[in-house]
Amino acid sequence: MPLYKTITINSNTKLLIWNIEESFDVLSKNIPLTEHCQARVDRMKSDLHRRGFMSVRHLLSFVGYTDFDLRYDQNGKPHLTDGTYISISHSYTFSAIIISDYPVGIDIEKQRPKIFNIAHKFTTLQEYSTLANRDAIMRKLTIIWGAKEAVYKCFARPGISFLEHIFVEDFRLNDTQTSATVSIASISETYDIYFQEFQGFTLVYAITL
Repeated sequence: MPLYKTITINSNTKLLIWNIEESFDVLSKNIPLTEHCQARVDRMKSDLHRRGFMSVRHLLSFVGYTDFDLRYDQNGKPHLTDGTYISISHSYTFSAIIISDYPVGIDIEKQRPKIFNIAHKFTTLQEYSTLANRDAIMRKLTIIWGAKEAVYKCFARPGISFLEHIFVEDFRLNDTQTSATVSIASISETYDIYFQEFQGFTLVYAITL
């Protein structure tokens, strides 16, 4: 089973990554789903999405949970029935979960030039203008996007704009962490942001300070 990596962040927080190599049928074997989640899988047209969905259930099993311990609220945010916080992400051939006693958020992204087309929607020039190399800019933009996605999942309130409400402190590509602040209305929260790159993918997770 391709459990790619386990990261014990602290005594209350653990992160697991799965390298999705198996077929959907193999991933589905002996993994029961709730009626709601079975219906979700049945509606998925992408084989990658279906395999990603099932690989997350394998990750859950590694930390003692099943699909029946997972529920989704009206905004699509996942929750564990015992009150443990969870965040989920998958992209192409990797999936990841993070669980903690405190609010957490995670994002995994394939590094793609396509991110240049949407950069103006989630960041300002000052956040990546210090880099001249196009590949380096793509990597930095992917980290910024991942940080904002992780914060969005952690903050878990509607109406958040990545561009207007979430700011990521500047960092260097050889760093492993930074911080991010979300401010909306009278609410302001800051998060520790951790990131790493592997096999053309970027993993970012946010932890409440």
